[in-house]
Amino acid sequence: MSIASYILGIVAALLVLLVVVEMLRRRHLRERHATWWLVAGVLALIVGVFPGTLEWAAGLVGITVPTNLAFFVSLAILFLVCLQHASELTKLESEAQTLAQDVALLAVRVEELERSAEAEHGADSASR
Repeated sequence: MSIASYILGIVAALLVLLVVVEMLRRRHLRERHATWWLVAGVLALIVGVFPGTLEWAAGLVGITVPTNLAFFVSLAILFLVCLQHASELTKLESEAQTLAQDVALLAVRVEELERSAEAEHGADSASR
């Protein structure tokens, strides 16, 4: 590994961590969404600082080429992020449907109350 790629790996990992922490600080990213990005950034930083770790882990699980392990772990993290977002999207769609139904029921109730108020007002006017 050349010194340039070594430095690039460390800088990229630190940049990812910095961006995630800054987005958390500014409330542009919630904690539950940042978890997997923080995990990815920390893993990238560990591999960047200690490149032998990737080779050791690849040998541990029986993967011949260490970069294949890096791609697999990256893909797994992205899969978990997508799964988390799909889960939250499903929950939000359900809540939106419930809110739409509640609004429709309230609109019907308001119309009924307006009709009954108009009927009462018309009956009061006719009796005078």
